[in-house]
Amino acid sequence: MTLEYGWENLYQAAILETDWSRIEDHIQAADSAIKQRLHEFSLNHGGTPEENMAISKALMALEGIRKDVAAWKLKQR
Repeated sequence: MTLEYGWENLYQAAILETDWSRIEDHIQAADSAIKQRLHEFSLNHGGTPEENMAISKALMALEGIRKDVAAWKLKQR
């Protein structure tokens, strides 16, 4: 898989992290990079349809991971 967009490296790090104690940092970094890219879109052309679709899918996946992390944290208590 080739990564086309700058934020994808951080996104990949988040979805591939296996250490539950570190995953939130990766999620936050990916989320921040995606939000920065969306801000750039608001200042210029709005991005390509392909990147917009990739961002949409990435944000949904990150939300799923956030829920998994929250469930894991509850089990740790």
